[in-house]
Formats: sequence, structure tokens, C-alpha cells
Amino acid sequence: MNGTGVSIWRRFDFILFSAVVLLVIYGVLMIRSATLDAIDPDLINRVPRQIQYAVVGFAVLLIMTAIDYRLVGALYQWIYALVLIFLGLVAFFGLVGAAGAQRWLNVGIPIQPSEISKVLLVIALGQHLSNNYTRFGDLKTVFVSLLYIGIPALLVFLQPSLGVTVVIMTTWMVMAWAAGLRLKHILIFALVVLILLPVLWVNMEDYQRQRIINFVNPEADPSGQYNINQALISIGSGGLLGKGYAQGTQTQLRFLRVRHTDFIFSVIAEELGFAGAVLALGLIGIVLWRILYTARVAADPFGSLLCYGVANLIFFQTFVSVGMNLNLLPVTGLTLPFISSGGSSLLTLLLGIGLVESVYVRRPLRG
Repeated sequence: MNGTGVSIWRRFDFILFSAVVLLVIYGVLMIRSATLDAIDPDLINRVPRQIQYAVVGFAVLLIMTAIDYRLVGALYQWIYALVLIFLGLVAFFGLVGAAGAQRWLNVGIPIQPSEISKVLLVIALGQHLSNNYTRFGDLKTVFVSLLYIGIPALLVFLQPSLGVTVVIMTTWMVMAWAAGLRLKHILIFALVVLILLPVLWVNMEDYQRQRIINFVNPEADPSGQYNINQALISIGSGGLLGKGYAQGTQTQLRFLRVRHTDFIFSVIAEELGFAGAVLALGLIGIVLWRILYTARVAADPFGSLLCYGVANLIFFQTFVSVGMNLNLLPVTGLTLPFISSGGSSLLTLLLGIGLVESVYVRRPLRG
């Protein structure tokens, strides 16, 4: 597009931006409720930290909108190399967190490279698939793209971070499908996954296997079901309009654990009820609608693939986060997009929205 900066901002998707702003505000308010009267310094700092990351994230969003996404795509090989370097650094210099997971780097502020890698890999994979768009009916081309994404996915799995690994692989599936992946190839890779499942199971951490066992057979470890039971009580007791903001008994009396991250949907359902839960999911639905619309009107296949990749990140994380709160899926630790506490996750998502806005403002003019 040869328009000026003014014309770019006139073509800005304010519906998408407004929905994201409301979701971030919603998240800050619910994190505040979930950490109210906390004595743990980490919990006390969650709200100001989320606000700080949000400010930086929205600045990144606007900067990415101003940059032509095709220029970013031209750097895809460097971006891919950067992802591998950061994930490699985590293995040697990463900070060890809960359950022995080594996922963070301290660069002045703690960041989780596996989170940021999700959107960087959308860029790298999108350009890689775009470059091979006309050859994607060939099994060899499909296999190379899978290997391309499989290397960083393996590094993430070894941290360990099973949830993010699954997100990365589903992103490959969605983007590959959009690029022309054939059904027979999906069946081949599904068979390969089934064959590799025993290897995956053996190499999981004990706590990861235990989560899956508890989901399949809750009676095997009743104590392991404690937080799921509390989440279900929270959701069920909220009713239509909830108990009131910061008035949820399961939340405020600390029966519900990790309520500011994994189980923030339960906090919403308890305190704001069915209406509050529908509002949160409705706003996420608006975000997905605008992203998919941008994919449809994008100027080129790369722009469309970027949008499909970002949409998958948001949809899949929402699906899994809500599913585990309702005990429909195993606990994975994936955050509810834009709402759960987590600076790296919020930065990643806002960077992704910036990429979508960049595609949207450069869509072809009609008529």
C-alpha cells in the first residue's frame, strides 16, 4: 500500500483493538480480585506487573502495526534462528521455577522464551509455508515444514512445557491446513503421532503424567483432584450474576489455588457468574472474528497465514483453559488469553495482534 501514515491509521481495526483493550482491563480487575489481601510478595506484585507488561505490550502492538508485516516476514530466517538461540539459552541459563521447570530468562525482567516463541514461530512458519505454497501437495514439502517447527517444539518440550509444545504443534497443523495440507497427509501424521505416543509418555515429567492419570481416573489420587473440585464448586456457585466482584468465597478464602493464572476462569464464573463468563468469552470471540476476517481480506498468502496462526494461539489456549476449569480436559497450565496473569503471555498475544493489525491496514482497497 502506498498510503501515508495517516491513511494507515484510518484503516486501523478499532473493533479488534477495543475488544483487546477490554479483555486486558478485565484481566487486571480479575487478577486484583484473585490476589486481594495476599501476603506473598509475588502475588502482591501481580497487578502492577500485569499493568506494566500491558503498557509495553500495547506499545509493541502499535509499533508492529506501523511496520509492514512483509518486512518482518523477510527476516524469517533470522527470527527462526533467534528462537532456537533463546530456547537453547534457557537450557543452560534458565531460571528454575515450579516443579523444576526451567523456562525463564532474566533480561532485566523475567521472560519466558517459550511463550514469545509461539508468535515468532508463527512469523517464521508463515513465511516458510508461503515460500512453498505451490508445492504443499508434496509429502516431502509437508515433512520439511513439520521438521522446521518440530525442532523448537522439542526444545520447549524438554524444559518441560507440554502445554506450549501442544500449542506450537496445533499451530503448525492449522497453518499447514490453510496452506493446502491434504487429508491423506493428516492421516499419515496422525498414525506417526500414535506410534510416538509411548515415547512421549516415557519422556514426560512425573507430574505431567500424573495430571493425565488424574483426569482419566480421578479416584487414583483424590488429593490431586482438589483444585479441580474447587474450580467446579466456584463455577457452580456463581449462578447467573455471581456473588459479586471480590466476594467469591472459594477465591477470597483461598480454597481455589493458582486462581490468578490457571483457574482465573473459575474466579470470573464465581464472582461475576454466567454473565461474566459469557462476557469474557464473547470478547475473545470478537477478537477471533476480526482476526479471521483479516485473514480473508489479506493482500497475500503470508498475511493470511499470519492471521490463522495468531487465531489458533488464542482459540486453542481459550479452549484448553476453559476446558480444564470445567474438568473437560487435563490441567496443562495454559493461560486464558489476555486475562490470566502472565507478562510473557500477554506480550506474546499483543505482539500477535499487532501483526494482525499490520495485515489489516495493508489489505487491498475495494473498488
